[in-house]
Amino acid sequence: MKKLEEYVVSIPDFPEPGIIFRDVTSILQDPDGLHMAVEGLINMVKDIDFDVVVGAESRGFIFGTPVAYELHKAFVLARKPGKLPRETVSREYALEYGTGTIEMHKDAIKPGQKVVIIDDLIATGGTVEAIAKLVEELGGQVVKICFVMELAGLEGRKKLAGYDVEAEIVYEGK
Repeated sequence: MKKLEEYVVSIPDFPEPGIIFRDVTSILQDPDGLHMAVEGLINMVKDIDFDVVVGAESRGFIFGTPVAYELHKAFVLARKPGKLPRETVSREYALEYGTGTIEMHKDAIKPGQKVVIIDDLIATGGTVEAIAKLVEELGGQVVKICFVMELAGLEGRKKLAGYDVEAEIVYEGK
């Protein structure tokens, strides 16, 4: 049986020279890879007491929804600005070249709910840090943060210090 990292296509010099792009879509394109990735995420959280899965736009939706479905939990979207139809809360975060903003519905997390955040990749950690802060602003408690892949060389875990963070695949570089 293949390991999950064998489903990842690595593309050298994309988007710029010296960068190795880890393509998560190659996991999605293979039924065994997709199944293995989702099962790995389920195994990370199956013994944790939680109420809600929050998925980061957009690949966190792909990986988080089947986890929520399988474990019979609610699923909440964390989206780019202007995509959610009801009243939202938002948080700005730093990007490599500028800033980004993430939003959630104001009523998405109830006070006291325990939350798992799922995304495909942790790089610098800014997006998921912003999501965690929004969860806490709404009165929720982040009990676990899960990723399919981690680029450890970008030190995203530093921004998530104090949270329980786990990744299925860890690449030492950037």
